[in-house]
Amino acid sequence: MKKYFILILAMFMSVACSKSFLEKAPLDSINTANFFQTKEDAISAINGAYQPLQWPKLYNMRMWTTDIMAGNSIVGAGGGTDGIETQDEANFVTTTDNAGVLDLWRGPSPGILRCNIILQKVPDMNIDENLKNRIIGEAKFLRGLYYFILVRFFGDVPLITVPQEPGDDLRPSRTDKAAVYEQIIADLTDAEQLLPPRSSYSSSDLGRASKGAAAGLLAKVYLTLGQWDKVVTLANEVESLGYALNPNYADNFDVDKKNSVESLFEIQYTGNAGEGFWDNTNQASWLSTFTGPRNSNMVAGGWGWNQPTQEFVDSYEPGDLRKDVTILYDGCPQFDGMDYDPGYSTTGYNLRKFLVPKSVASSYDNSPMDFPILRYADVLLMKAEALNNLGKTSEAEAPLNEVRARAGLPAVTGLSQADFKAKVLHERRMELAFEGQRWFDLIRVDNGDYGLNFLHSIGKVNATSKFLLLPIPQKEIDANPNLTQNPGY
Repeated sequence: MKKYFILILAMFMSVACSKSFLEKAPLDSINTANFFQTKEDAISAINGAYQPLQWPKLYNMRMWTTDIMAGNSIVGAGGGTDGIETQDEANFVTTTDNAGVLDLWRGPSPGILRCNIILQKVPDMNIDENLKNRIIGEAKFLRGLYYFILVRFFGDVPLITVPQEPGDDLRPSRTDKAAVYEQIIADLTDAEQLLPPRSSYSSSDLGRASKGAAAGLLAKVYLTLGQWDKVVTLANEVESLGYALNPNYADNFDVDKKNSVESLFEIQYTGNAGEGFWDNTNQASWLSTFTGPRNSNMVAGGWGWNQPTQEFVDSYEPGDLRKDVTILYDGCPQFDGMDYDPGYSTTGYNLRKFLVPKSVASSYDNSPMDFPILRYADVLLMKAEALNNLGKTSEAEAPLNEVRARAGLPAVTGLSQADFKAKVLHERRMELAFEGQRWFDLIRVDNGDYGLNFLHSIGKVNATSKFLLLPIPQKEIDANPNLTQNPGY
């Protein structure tokens, strides 16, 4: 993991936009000794802690390309070496110098640093207690999320919970993943207690972490660890907070319906490119630009990434309403008044889910599309899976069928426990397609055997158990000899 310093250039740098809670912060070095004085300082600091989630190293690119690794799609793009790092990951020939892996290893580090500084400084500030508790809760939620990303990709990772200063040991060893999960659980448990419900936020603050977001993310942590009873309890807590499915599946991906009743937490984008489309200060989403059909003029940009496979498309049940929302195919409903030509894609399909019409995003660098991290549909499916694993298969039917009913699909009833498990995992694949969730389902179920069996079934014969974790980047090992490599690399 990158070296941590108490002073960092533009540490709490945020981007100004009237529609976002991310407010402008000073664009120079901030000395924490004289920064944490007012509530405005504390708010600026926590705003900065969200920002690395928006960057290409995480949710503006690398997290959604995991669906390519998971076999839902291919890179597509311009062919040749375009996206070669993602091609290698998807073909399971990943090596320790893979650029995408390096991004994922480094991506959470600035966020963790910012959260650690906030958790060191804000508790002693003389500010309103409710605001103080909220900011501490947000920092704990975000730190839990950043470490949850790391531990699932890499297993053991250095666990750092206080800011490091010059003179500290800046070459930390990897911490056993069990201890990392303990810290994640502690952070998210505290966050759930400290954070207010989303209903208490003003419209300008709706994108912040809330009690429901913390409970939902903690449920996902316990799902990953196979602690089914805790998943059910937390799912019920989320339900009690007033979340519900949007009547229309497409509403989850409508730029005019952000932070809806179904959204527990999503990455906020405003469409303002800020310092430049490729810069970390960019406030525009890359999704529509990257995944729009290539050479089609259907959206601004349109670089043809993330093309769904035939196997994925064939996995839709007849009548599934989500198909027309998720993908473009020959004969599909028009997009923004235009017909789709399967010749735009090497697979005959393109991703539709996150496309933004030119009337909204007129150029490649100003898409305001948010990216969903956690939706209520996910919570319902987690609950269904957990209940089934507890032997309560008949009880598990209700949350599963709630999701299926919105998709226009018939209710599931009377399945064996094994068949229900397969059904709910299939439902997760189709409901959450291209939202960066499938890879983590593949590697968590049956200790990864579920994923390996699936990957082999679609011809990815190179997939072996070593690829269930990514390699530790060789650059990081060269800089820190205390780091060890994952087995097989």
